[in-house]
Amino acid sequence: MSPRSTPEERREHIAQAVWAVMSERGLSAVSVRSVAAEAQVSVGSLQHIFPTRADLLIYSAELMIDRVVRRIAAEDRGGDPIDATLRLFAHLLPLTPESRVEMDVNVALIAESRALPRLEAIRDEAHRALAEACQRAVERVAPHLPPAVVERRAARLHALTDGIALHLLHAPPGGDQRWALDLLRQELEDLADGDGPAGRRP
Repeated sequence: MSPRSTPEERREHIAQAVWAVMSERGLSAVSVRSVAAEAQVSVGSLQHIFPTRADLLIYSAELMIDRVVRRIAAEDRGGDPIDATLRLFAHLLPLTPESRVEMDVNVALIAESRALPRLEAIRDEAHRALAEACQRAVERVAPHLPPAVVERRAARLHALTDGIALHLLHAPPGGDQRWALDLLRQELEDLADGDGPAGRRP
């Protein structure tokens, strides 16, 4: 970390150290001291920015979500609705080393959320955001569906996305991951055609 780093750059550098400790050694290994060592800063310098372990975890969770949101916001939404939706949803799956660490950290933070109400709020907000993304995806891909069916298919897409993400997290890194987006594409194509559970045309 450069001495000329801005305050926000220093905060992000420390958050990345939190992710590294958590990903390599687990949530229980995260402490002010272990993160300071990983970030190569003094404990005093770190505590000046994040006085407690809870502060570290909360900021790290917020930054992780913000990074995903920024990647999605930068994605091209033009072209075929199914292709555009798949490009967006690819950012929600652990398909790259970066997003795999984010997912790994996210799962660990969910386990910690009961002890930290602020983390619980962040977890719930992320869940709502994904639910809304799924709703918009169904409306975009299958505008012919009535509202009640859109709601059911959005819940199905949400559950499918969560399930695929966990399967990818358990799979060895570097394996064939094409099945994940293929599965999502099939779901979206079924929606567009009006096929699948509760989605058939009348």
